[in-house]
Amino acid sequence: MNRQWGGWLVVLSLMIVAAGCAPAATQAAPTDQPAEPGALLNVKGALFSTSGQCSACHTGLKTAGGMDVSIDTDWRSTMMANAARDPYYRASVRRETLANPQYEEFIQDKCSTCHVPMAHFTSAAAGGKTAMLDDGVFASTHPDHALAMDGVSCTLCHQIQPEGLGTADSFSGGLAIDETAATGERALFGQFAVAENWVTVMQAASGFVPAQASHTAQSALCATCHNLFTPYITNDGKISAELFPEQTPYTEWENSDFVDKQSCQDCHMPDAGEAVAISTVNPEKRSPFRQHTFIGGNQFMLSLLQANGDALEVTALDEQFEQTIQLTEQQLSAKTATIHLTPELEGQVLNLGVTIENMTGHKFPTSFPSRRVWLHVLVTDQNGAVVFESGEWDPNGAIPGNINDQDAFQFEPHYERITQPDQVQIYETIIGDPNGAATTTLLRAQRYLKDNRLLAAGMDKTALPAEIAVVGEAGQDVDFAAGGDSLVYQIQLPGQGAYQVKVELLYQSIGYRWAENLRGEPFTDEVRSFLEMLSATPLTPARVTQASAEIAIP
Repeated sequence: MNRQWGGWLVVLSLMIVAAGCAPAATQAAPTDQPAEPGALLNVKGALFSTSGQCSACHTGLKTAGGMDVSIDTDWRSTMMANAARDPYYRASVRRETLANPQYEEFIQDKCSTCHVPMAHFTSAAAGGKTAMLDDGVFASTHPDHALAMDGVSCTLCHQIQPEGLGTADSFSGGLAIDETAATGERALFGQFAVAENWVTVMQAASGFVPAQASHTAQSALCATCHNLFTPYITNDGKISAELFPEQTPYTEWENSDFVDKQSCQDCHMPDAGEAVAISTVNPEKRSPFRQHTFIGGNQFMLSLLQANGDALEVTALDEQFEQTIQLTEQQLSAKTATIHLTPELEGQVLNLGVTIENMTGHKFPTSFPSRRVWLHVLVTDQNGAVVFESGEWDPNGAIPGNINDQDAFQFEPHYERITQPDQVQIYETIIGDPNGAATTTLLRAQRYLKDNRLLAAGMDKTALPAEIAVVGEAGQDVDFAAGGDSLVYQIQLPGQGAYQVKVELLYQSIGYRWAENLRGEPFTDEVRSFLEMLSATPLTPARVTQASAEIAIP
């Protein structure tokens, strides 16, 4: 049956039920696997329902020009929808539990809060913890498996309560879900008012009551999971009282010029540009209509999910992943950063000034500390021969010249001037354990040894809160400031002739060292699966922006 017609029939029958013309419909047997390629998980729980319960009325949405802005179509190929399927996430959780086996229950329960939140809060309401690995919610036989696999889904985000948002208590998965409301009476928050007759229809069709609330359009809602502070394991094996700022895009945004201009939703849930009917059964058009594309920068993981869709049981089709990948590429190339070159010759020495402008409302890169951005500078002569190159990359994702890719305990400094090809300007975080050694084990992360990620406009590096402070040489670099960075490449040219200069800003969502450190772990199913997928989908960086110039020595 055509999916849209099937949805209409379901809604029609439930409208009849709501009018009191028929006995209550019986609940279909829960399905914890997609029935066919592209079928969403379809389960109604006591606290949450999966996306398949919502899609009947929120698919087939189009603008006046015919652009498909269906909520389910946009969402299902995002990292939000696939938060539980992410193979790197699963391998990383396993790695953390292997490194700290005495805290395995704590680790799995904490990580589940934001990656499998519907299963997590269902377990918490019953007084339990959420196990994910082995016989936990990732196992198809687990009663909460479908809730887990639906990732960050509709009835999770739209049930987050407004109280306390934007405060420290709401960070690190501190989102509040009203567990006291009865099934069938639970509020789903949205930015628009809903007429009483349509409230009745939605309640009958879904078991949830639509309620208008402004917090769904505010950055503080996103901060519940995207501002994450974690304890670490001390040298005597205890969990620290001190917290480590693992990822802080919300705090970065709060300290930027964007705080009064653009919210997270403005960039990551772009406006459709016109009023759109938000439901196929309610013709009233609403504006602004936020597309549920959740555009970020993780092009690599989207490609990995697409390439391994069957193994990872994704619900998105290839064409849906293609659209999300294309939107991600556009976000990276058009809305993230720019490069400006100022080449100057002193005899046969090229002093190449490179200025990077960060266009985002937070540090770039931001969020999970595996991410890095670097400059690839290439100078060739008129015959195409390489005269100078810094920041090239290998097929395995490593950067030759980057000492951290060669030695896990060392890392590149922040540079103001680069004179040698093996010096690479990398904008990144390096985390240190309680002994001051570089590590990628998150529960040993006590502080940053380096943080020279590009600052957003308005971020005064001399007055930033400690959790988002600049760390390392960049703190003393006067050209590293709000909105970006400038540095000089001093390059000796061989003699007369024309030279081509090309500079790229490249991005990896999983840096080589973060993936490579998994190879030293016991070969568990999660680690093996990720590394096998990685071998077929290399860590090729995404190009954010580029600039070029021609130089001639007469």
